[in-house]
Amino acid sequence: MSSLRTRLAPSPTGHLHLGHVLHIMYVQGIAANLGADIVLRIEDHDQSRCRPEFEASICEDLAWLGVTAPKGLWRQSHRDDVYRKHLEDLMRRHLIYACSCSRKDVQSSIGQHSGELTYPGTCRGRPIPLNQEETCLRLVIPDESFSLVDCMKGPISQNPAHQCGDVVVRDRLKQWTYQFAVVIDDLDQGINLIIRGEDLLSSTGRQLAMRKLIKPDAPVPIFVHHPLIANPAGQKLSKRILSESLKSYSRTSLGADELRGFVANLAGLTPDASPIKLDRLPELFRGIGEKTST
Repeated sequence: MSSLRTRLAPSPTGHLHLGHVLHIMYVQGIAANLGADIVLRIEDHDQSRCRPEFEASICEDLAWLGVTAPKGLWRQSHRDDVYRKHLEDLMRRHLIYACSCSRKDVQSSIGQHSGELTYPGTCRGRPIPLNQEETCLRLVIPDESFSLVDCMKGPISQNPAHQCGDVVVRDRLKQWTYQFAVVIDDLDQGINLIIRGEDLLSSTGRQLAMRKLIKPDAPVPIFVHHPLIANPAGQKLSKRILSESLKSYSRTSLGADELRGFVANLAGLTPDASPIKLDRLPELFRGIGEKTST
């Protein structure tokens, strides 16, 4: 690939935390090494949880960390017509159906009460109107394995039909789902380098399946699934698993360089917490993806 493009895609459903800082470091460092452009995307598809104050906070934190996105800002909430156009195309191909099953219904039907649920296709043959209230819309996922070589995890093969079943593309609140929106956005934005946390590794097969259905000739992107920072209980830091907001650091005497050093050490990337300047990030992540990109 001669021209690479990756993205930073925060969701304004909360403040940034240390886990986000680690991810931003990976994106900045790897992109710099590979000469990739960075697109900034606001993933605000879930309008029931997104808040303007969170977006403002995220933008402030990104600027504090030295994030520049030369390809501009994209916002999912402005792309309803685009998602709808793709949905209508999939409908014409009879790949979309309405589903009235709740999560509890799926759990009961497959006898599973923890972990990821594999939807058994209960409503696939039912004549439920596509515009009926209290239903979601699902995309038929082919029974096919999708393979790739992740730059950090090595060879990976997933069959999303067995892993998760038919994927929801629009939920009961008529909101576009993350899986559907992100695949279309990546295609439209020419994203061919996807850097994200290893917690999203399980999404790769289903996104490749959706990508193939939406644009059959689209090449498989380069993938980098990086390690996460965990809290003392072994849980990844997230907006739901309580972790300190980045605001609690940026509003103290701690600078961005010092915070990067602290995070790098916390993640096991460096032997100590010495400050890390922006121009040192490429050195920290040298080698990741470089052979794949040539």
